[in-house]
Amino acid sequence: MRHETRTFVAGQWVESRGEALHLVTNPATEEPLARVRSSSRADVDGAVAAARDAWPSWSRTPPAERAAHLSALSKALAARRDELGSLITSELGAPLELSKRVQAGLPVAVLGSYAALLADYRFEEQVGNSLVLRASAGVVAAITPWNYPLHQVVAKVAPALAAGCTVVVKPSEVCPLSALLFAEVVAACGLPRGVFNLVLGSGPEVGEALATHAGIDKVSFTGSTRAGRRVAELAARDLRRCSLELGGKSACLVLDDADLARAIAAGVAGAFQNSGQTCSALTRLLVPRERLDEATELAVAAAATFRVGDPLAPATRLGPLVSASQRERVRGFLVRAQAAGARFACGGPETPAGLERGFYVAPTVVVGADPAAEIAREEVFGPVLCILPHDGDEHAVALANDSDYGLGGAVWSGDPARAERVARTLRTGQVDLNGGKWNVQAPFGGFKRSGLGRELGRHGLEEFTELQSLQR
Repeated sequence: MRHETRTFVAGQWVESRGEALHLVTNPATEEPLARVRSSSRADVDGAVAAARDAWPSWSRTPPAERAAHLSALSKALAARRDELGSLITSELGAPLELSKRVQAGLPVAVLGSYAALLADYRFEEQVGNSLVLRASAGVVAAITPWNYPLHQVVAKVAPALAAGCTVVVKPSEVCPLSALLFAEVVAACGLPRGVFNLVLGSGPEVGEALATHAGIDKVSFTGSTRAGRRVAELAARDLRRCSLELGGKSACLVLDDADLARAIAAGVAGAFQNSGQTCSALTRLLVPRERLDEATELAVAAAATFRVGDPLAPATRLGPLVSASQRERVRGFLVRAQAAGARFACGGPETPAGLERGFYVAPTVVVGADPAAEIAREEVFGPVLCILPHDGDEHAVALANDSDYGLGGAVWSGDPARAERVARTLRTGQVDLNGGKWNVQAPFGGFKRSGLGRELGRHGLEEFTELQSLQR
C-alpha cells in the first residue's frame, strides 16, 4: 500500500504535519490503495503564504507567457494520459476506457483551451472615458470533489492561472492521488514557485481552514449543495468572493415528435455515465404519457447495455460507486422509493449477481414515482434513472422546472426550432439539444441550488477577475 505524506508548496515537495490519516480504497476490490496524511493548519498557512508571495509577479506575467505555461501543462498531462487513466480507475472505479477518454482526457482539453483563449482575450476595454480592466482576483482556494478528481482540479486551476491568480488546491480526501500526480506534472513543467500549491485533507479540517483564511481572496468550490452552503457561509464572514458548482437533478425532455429510440438511448447514457456520479447527470427522463410503456421498454434495453463489473474489463460500462457509504446512500434512496410506491423496471437495491465484492449498484430504471417524491427530486448520485410522463410541452417544462436544482438538461424534438424554444424556457445552466456535444468553451454552472458562477471558457476565466475602471 502506498503511503503518501507529502504536499506541494512553493514549487517543492514538503512533509505534511497533520495528524489525521485518510485511507484511499479501490472501490472495485475494497482493498486499500494508499494512506494519505492530512495537512495541518500550519501547512495551509505555508501554502497560502507561498501563493501570496508568488501572486504579484504572476499577475504581471504577460498573457502569452501564462498561455505557454498552460500549453506545456496540457502537453505534459497528455503524455501521461494512460497512467492517469489507470490511477483514476483505481481510486474512483470508473471504467478504464472512460477514465482515459474523459477523466484524463478532459483536463488536457481544458488546459489547451485556456492556452488558446489567452491568444486574443482582452483584459481591458475602453468604455466612454473609462478604461475598464479585468484584474486578477488574487489568491484562490480551489476545493474539489471526488467524482471527476482531476478534471475538477484543472477546471479551476487553468482559468485561475490564465487570469493571473495563484492557487491553493485541496482535492477530496476520497480520491486525492490524481491531484498528487498533477502536482508532479506541475513540478516537471517549471511553473514558477508558489503559483500552484497543493494541500490534502478533509473538508471540515483543511477546506474550512482555506475558506476562512485571511490570505485567500477567492474560494472556488465544487461539491454537494450542503457542503457548498457551509463554504459560502464561511467565506461570507469576511465577504470573501465565492463561486459554487453544486448538485443537480437534471431533466431530459422527450417531446412527442422526437426519435424516441435515439432520445431514450442518449438519456440513459446521460444518466449512467461515471456510474451516475455526475452532478449534471440526466436523472429525470420526461416522456409523452401515451408513449410511457414504449419509453420504459427502450430504457430497460438501453440500461442492459451498461454492463456492470470490473472497471478494468474492456466490456464494462458501469463500474462501482466510489465508496461503501456512497453505495449505501444510493441503496437507501431505492428502498425508500419502493416503499413510497415506485417500482423498478430494472435494477434495484440488491447487489448485482456475482459482484459481492466491490461497491456495486445495478443500473436502475424507476417508474411510477410521484413527481414530488424524494427519488424524483433529490440528487441520488448513482446509476438511477427516474422516468416521468408528461402531457405536452408546457407540462414537460413545468415538471423540469419544478426542482430546487438547475444545472443541466436536454430537449429532444424532430423540429430543432421547437427544441430550442422549449430549451429557452428551462431554468437550468446548460441544455443539450438533440444530443448536442459537450463544449469546453461554453460556461458550465447552474441556477438555484446548483450554485453560483460559471466554469470553463471565457466566462470561467472571468470568475477569477475583478473589474476596475480608470476614468480619464
